[in-house]
Formats: sequence, structure tokens, C-alpha cells
Amino acid sequence: MNIYVDLTNQFNDGRLRAILSSGQAVVLHRLAIMSKDGDWIVREEVEALTWILQVLQSHGARYRFGAPLDARWLAGGWSSHFEFTKDNLRVRTDFVSRPPRIDEERLSTIWLEQENRRPPFVNRADLAELKKTNREKDYAIIGELARKMEKREDRVRYGRSARDILDIYKDAPTLVLGILLKRGIEESALANIETLETALDAERRRLMHTNERRLERYSAAAQRWAESWKEVEKETVGRSLMEAHKIIRKRAAGVLPFTISTRKSRE
Repeated sequence: MNIYVDLTNQFNDGRLRAILSSGQAVVLHRLAIMSKDGDWIVREEVEALTWILQVLQSHGARYRFGAPLDARWLAGGWSSHFEFTKDNLRVRTDFVSRPPRIDEERLSTIWLEQENRRPPFVNRADLAELKKTNREKDYAIIGELARKMEKREDRVRYGRSARDILDIYKDAPTLVLGILLKRGIEESALANIETLETALDAERRRLMHTNERRLERYSAAAQRWAESWKEVEKETVGRSLMEAHKIIRKRAAGVLPFTISTRKSRE
């Protein structure tokens, strides 16, 4: 049994509150055998967040460093982190409500699309957007996701293989060129495999640096909260998760800003 799928079922008992994303979605798309933690997109609702906290409490979970699981912080793009042990396995759980690189219109559609899925997990294109991180390994995953996409334009939009893209270019040059230009890849890159590989590598580095800058802004905004975290842990040790949550939420207010200044929405 996959503990993260089991947790997803518990989170969604009675109604949809949480959608699996990131590593566990990679597993469910059959591109990996396992992932060491679980990531969910959650609703920004008191009922949903309280329910999830209660499920986590039933497993003996505790907070890891991050924002409180509270809509005020989640709406600002922050994430909440927990862990517990089950059958000698460390179970790590991470939650966001505004995932990076997914705009509000698309996010609303994701909730509608996942309403009757069990378990609910993001589709290949949304997962590819989420995987545009600063980790090298995620771009190999994006490439494999692209190969499994049904629409030819999506295979070009997310493709990481120069050979695959050039094969499509032979039959649909206008389509490929238009999509690559939107990716910031010039027509000259289509000259041969080597030039396109160089352009794809440059794009990967751009995307990685963009995500690094995003994380740096959150890290800087959380500096005061990080400095106080040891004291917060001391204050909450031995308490139930719901009790710890109340303390953490109170301590974070005024120290961890609800929102931070960003150059681009959903960068």
C-alpha cells in the first residue's frame, strides 16, 4: 500500500480537499516506482485545512519548518510541512494551495477536473509545469512526461529531446516554430540536433535560475521565522498537532509575512 495514496483518501473523505502533485504524481503516472515524500495542492478553506490537520494528528504528525497550514499564508504561496513515522517509515507531507507556475484560472480547472478522481492527481501538463524547478533531475521527468502526452503540441511544448522535437518539425514546422518561440528558443536552433540541444540546455538553465530566485525571495522573507523556529519547537514539543498548530499560527503572525513581493505572478 502507498501511504501517500492512503493519506489522500483520508484527506478527501466526504469531499475533495487535496490533490496529489509532484513526486507522488510522477509515481501515479508510472514514471517512478516510489517517491520519498508526498505533496498536495489543498483548498484554502478552514474546513479543508482543519480536516487535513486532524488526519495528520491521528498519525502523530508534527510540524517541520515552514508556514502554518493556514489559508492566510497559503494564499501567499507559502508551503506547510509535516512528518510522522509509520511502520519504521518516515512519512513527509508538504502542502500548498497556490502552486508555482499554475495560474488561478488553471488552478480552478484542476479542481473541477479532479472532482471525481480517486485518487486525484495532477495531469501530465500540470505536473510538467510543477517540475520546472532548480533540480536537474526534474527536467528528465518533464521530458518523459512529454513523450506520454497525447497532443502533438504538448509534446513540443514540454519536450526535452531535440530529436523528438525535430521529428515533429518535419511534419509540422509552423506548429513547432510557434511553440519554440514562446519557449524563448529561436528558429536558428532548429538547424540540427546539436543547435537545438544547446538551446534546450540554455532554456533549462533559465528555468532553474528563475525558480532559484523565487525560492530566494521566500527564504529571505522567512529569515526571522527561521531564527525563532528552535524556540517554537521547544514550545510545541509533546503537544498534539492541533495544539501545536494554534501556537505556531500565533507565533508566526507578525514574523512570517502572509505575502511577499514577487516580480512575476506564479514565477
